[in-house]
Amino acid sequence: MPSLANRVFDNGLTVLDTEANRIDITSQEATTYAQATSTYTLGNSTSLSIAAPSDRSGGGREVVASAISNGSVTGNGTATHYSIVDTGNSRLLATGALTASQVVSSGNTFTLGSFSIGIPDPA
Repeated sequence: MPSLANRVFDNGLTVLDTEANRIDITSQEATTYAQATSTYTLGNSTSLSIAAPSDRSGGGREVVASAISNGSVTGNGTATHYSIVDTGNSRLLATGALTASQVVSSGNTFTLGSFSIGIPDPA
């Protein structure tokens, strides 16, 4: 059975901990930085805080993004995904589906519960 040391996982996940500085809620899953921050964005928060890598339940490693309570809604629509970006380097770092879609209106705020992003141990 193949095995990877925690250091291998952590070096990939540390980018989220050290470079991510904004989370956007989007109307669909973004595949580029421009889509995440312009084309599909319905709002964002720069209060993003992601913890250092740690053990993942079931094996592997993960990082945990803290809850967002002050997201600024900048568009109207239904938010279905999130995008985590590095604005300094114009990089899309991670995307995922929201636990539940949210109908949002410009000028309001949005909240997100804390969530994890992980890499499982090899099968």
